[in-house]
Amino acid sequence: MKKKLIIIGTCILLALSVIACSEGQPNGEKSEALNGEEHTVKYEYTDEGIIKPEIAEEVIKETSDKVINAIKEKDMGTVSSFVHPDKGVRFTPYTHVSLDDDIVFSKKQIQNFFKDEEKYIWGHYDGKGNEIKLTPSEYYEEFIYTADFVNAEEVGYNTILSSGNMLENQFEVYENSIVVEYYFSGDYEYQGMDWESLRLVYEEYEGTWFLVGIIHNQWTI
Repeated sequence: MKKKLIIIGTCILLALSVIACSEGQPNGEKSEALNGEEHTVKYEYTDEGIIKPEIAEEVIKETSDKVINAIKEKDMGTVSSFVHPDKGVRFTPYTHVSLDDDIVFSKKQIQNFFKDEEKYIWGHYDGKGNEIKLTPSEYYEEFIYTADFVNAEEVGYNTILSSGNMLENQFEVYENSIVVEYYFSGDYEYQGMDWESLRLVYEEYEGTWFLVGIIHNQWTI
């Protein structure tokens, strides 16, 4: 009889432990390490199934600030530390993400980005249609840090600040992602047609958010 009571007591304690854990992590909430402290973030979504902008900013701002500053400084060692360990990072020259044409670099390739002198085909130039055949360094100058995005006019978190005549599909390609857009509206003299932006795309993997996409955006024909 005593043995049965011990077993029943143990089962009750296990059940209470499970309940306590479930109450501490309700559906839609996750514990994130923000600013070195454990912080519970409640993921709220828009009607389109995208993490709400204010939540996205809370989750990713600190990380993305480090990434955009490292990109500006051409510190690809630091950038590589934020790159997704399995997926790498995909480069998109003009807004529309192409799973067929966009190039994907691994963490190791990102580390050697500016040392790599091979010419890759990154897609096709808008309007002309000819191949974008450039070294990584040349691509950086034409399709990555084309403006001082660290001091962007506006920064959007899961909010589209710029759009042209190309199909916007980043949220379809990168599901459950956070997209940070660094945007300049352009000069009045050019009727705003010289606007441009850089979008950094992050996906969560094993509790950490990693860089999976770098999307350049500008006015297209």
